[in-house]
Amino acid sequence: MNNSDPKFEFRGINHLALVCSDMRRTIDFYSGVLGMPLVKTLDLPDGLGQHFFFDCGGGNTLAFFWLADSPDAAPGIAAPKGLPDQGELASAVGSMNHVAFAVPPEKFDEYRSRLKAEGIAVSRVLNHDDSPAGVSREVHAGTFVRSFYFQDPDGALLEFACWTREFTEDDVRHEPKTAADRRATSVR
Repeated sequence: MNNSDPKFEFRGINHLALVCSDMRRTIDFYSGVLGMPLVKTLDLPDGLGQHFFFDCGGGNTLAFFWLADSPDAAPGIAAPKGLPDQGELASAVGSMNHVAFAVPPEKFDEYRSRLKAEGIAVSRVLNHDDSPAGVSREVHAGTFVRSFYFQDPDGALLEFACWTREFTEDDVRHEPKTAADRRATSVR
């Protein structure tokens, strides 16, 4: 689909900002394990913390705050508790559920193997499709993206994903749910 007269001209994601507990460990993971160059570092005023940026390709960056007064992680609230293939997908409204990095389809399996060799726990490969289960064991004509998931040292859910086909008008056909459709969960 092509919008020839967009309301705004978007050029991707400038940066997505997450919060980490240990900036050194974050650099070791994102630059060391994933190979994202650290491109900008800032100390925030008044001892508030730090803000560092990693190049994640295509002119996009992934940024992290280290904040002196950050609350502890809240798995299952601020981010999923685990990996989607283990039934962990829920996170709170307004949270960041996961970050999906676009990777070349021809390198997809190699990248999964590399992460496993680094000792990173990775999910099984998910071939996302329009079936009732939402995934299939094999890639087929209805598969639109292949992906696998893993977590960073602070538990942020990450995904390596590659599109397998172009979208058509038929790919936008579901009626959007509203706040009234949510299942209310009570805190016990």
